[in-house]
Amino acid sequence: MLNHVMIGSNDIERTKAFYNKVLGVLGCREPMAHVNDTGQTRLFYIHNGHTFSVSEPINGKPAEPSNGSTIGFLCDSPEQVVALHDAAVAAGGTSVEDPPGPREGSMGVMHLCYFLDPDGHKICGIHRPG
Repeated sequence: MLNHVMIGSNDIERTKAFYNKVLGVLGCREPMAHVNDTGQTRLFYIHNGHTFSVSEPINGKPAEPSNGSTIGFLCDSPEQVVALHDAAVAAGGTSVEDPPGPREGSMGVMHLCYFLDPDGHKICGIHRPG
């Protein structure tokens, strides 16, 4: 359904360093960087047919996280959920909600972690047994 997700950053180099470490846990490589015609840098992390992008805001205003939104990254195992969380915290992210681990819900047991990136965007790591 989705082609890509793009978030804003107030410090593209700090954000690149953060996501290189975090998304590296999932096997994602260095992003493709592009500077648009008006001078903003955008990063494109492409992995398994999906794209996660980070951009300096093109309207010149500060990047702000959206209240109530969460971006979820699919993990291959419960252990990878923990590794994603730990990489995020080690790279300057902030752990939020419960510690990484299993959660019982209407879809059965899922393994989840939640953290905020350096710009305050809420990120989830999720493994759903299949």
